[in-house]
Amino acid sequence: MKMKSRMIAGIGVDIVDVERMKTAIEAWEETFLKKMFTESEIAYCSSKKSPHIHYAARFAAKEAVAKAMHTGWSGTFRWRDVEVVNQPSGEPRVVLHGKVASALAGSLVHLSLSHTETTVVAFAVIEKM
Repeated sequence: MKMKSRMIAGIGVDIVDVERMKTAIEAWEETFLKKMFTESEIAYCSSKKSPHIHYAARFAAKEAVAKAMHTGWSGTFRWRDVEVVNQPSGEPRVVLHGKVASALAGSLVHLSLSHTETTVVAFAVIEKM
């Protein structure tokens, strides 16, 4: 049986200071949240005891995916086109929408998140099938 060839197309990592995320949310409020996060991400994060940690994790994940795409914040990347959802086990998964979904069609995006009360790190790997 022949196995499909896979290739790592990009990796990205990002670190976010939770206090800085809290400050941005307090300063820009709903404008910031609606620009960066999907409605389901806002509902999920806002339902948590420490929402700023969860917002910071999702922001870091989006940044890590942008870096893995080699586009940064320009080109095909749109903040809300990269959505972080949690599996019932708690495992984070990336759901792609719009231009990012088109650009990464046929790819898998792997994501790992970790945090303390003050810092969040996200690591993304894009695998071409």
